[in-house]
Amino acid sequence: MSGGLVIVGGSYAAAQIAASARQGGWQDPITILSEEADAPYQRPPLSKRYLTEDLAETTLALRSPAFYRDNAIALELGVRVASIDRSRKLAIAETGAIWPYERLALATGARPRELPVEGARLGGVVMLRTLADARSLKGSLATTQSVVVIGGGFIGLEAAASCASLGKRVTVVEAQPRLMGRALLPGMAQWFADLHRRNGVRLALGATVKAIQGDQGKVKSVLLGSGEVLEADVVLVGIGVQPNEELARDAGLECADGIVVDRFARTSDPAIVAAGDCTRHPSPWADAPVRLESVQNAQDQARIAAATLTGKGLPYDAVPWFWSDQYDAKLQMAGLCAAQDEEVVRGSQEEGKFSVYYLRAGRLVAVHSINRPADHMLARKLIAARVEPDVERLADPGFDLKTLLPA
Repeated sequence: MSGGLVIVGGSYAAAQIAASARQGGWQDPITILSEEADAPYQRPPLSKRYLTEDLAETTLALRSPAFYRDNAIALELGVRVASIDRSRKLAIAETGAIWPYERLALATGARPRELPVEGARLGGVVMLRTLADARSLKGSLATTQSVVVIGGGFIGLEAAASCASLGKRVTVVEAQPRLMGRALLPGMAQWFADLHRRNGVRLALGATVKAIQGDQGKVKSVLLGSGEVLEADVVLVGIGVQPNEELARDAGLECADGIVVDRFARTSDPAIVAAGDCTRHPSPWADAPVRLESVQNAQDQARIAAATLTGKGLPYDAVPWFWSDQYDAKLQMAGLCAAQDEEVVRGSQEEGKFSVYYLRAGRLVAVHSINRPADHMLARKLIAARVEPDVERLADPGFDLKTLLPA
């Protein structure tokens, strides 16, 4: 019997590759190998509703058990693939178990970066990536008064908002001078800083962590580079992630801060595709290959990978989009704005309902919206159409942006 399709990984991209491949006509066996104990699940709620509500874990599942059964997809949990033998087409687990494959898909995702300071492994110092991480953090919060969040990115700020809403004393420590510096420009970053301060969160911007201090193996405080000591019952480290590329690199696949793939999700081995947070790929919306950490990228690129596996040959050209929920503010981002030269605001920043439109050489390249979902949905279409709006019209709240779309 053919080894069929073997997928290494256990989240959005893995589940989507399996589903899309089967729907696209793949007839041979499909096996998902995931090192986690839980079937593929939603990650975004882990820093938000999962922490603040009595959310049943069954609601997090990406697919029901019946889906895997009805589509003849074997889901093998608790399997850590240690190596790939490309010459013999084998995926080899740490236990020595082997899975032969005809085609292999890598959806290995990413893992949190560790904080390189003394005390980073004390009890009560946590990261938040997996459902197991979220269970541990939620259990700790029940007896916690003070939380220090190290890192002012999406995960850190979402968790900070959740902890603040639970009545905890929260301090966010961020090494950069503004929050979400990789994703937001100064104006939007300042709006979020003000939002967190209004909700009682203390922000320590431009601050470094010298050490995490504890007593009898349990965290007690965080020592900043300035000498200030922050009391902490729990320390959440959220300083970004790094791609899980080691399996691919050790197998001789091309990697560069991510598994290098082309627009069809093909790696440097024609029998292997890859998708999701672990990949670096060319994008029509960026000047150089990018590695995107988002649900949108994981699912859309996974569909492309499945199309490649089933002989459809579709290029990946989806407009990137992202979101973050913090308190009652829903941030939705479309496009990439690393090199904009003009921006226009529509809506009311005071009321917390507005969008910022970013242009580069006259072309709309990104839109960041707060509590304006219709703006976001239209923005994705406008960016895809590569519109070059007149700035005065764009700034006019009475101007209908739909008229910018091609007929």
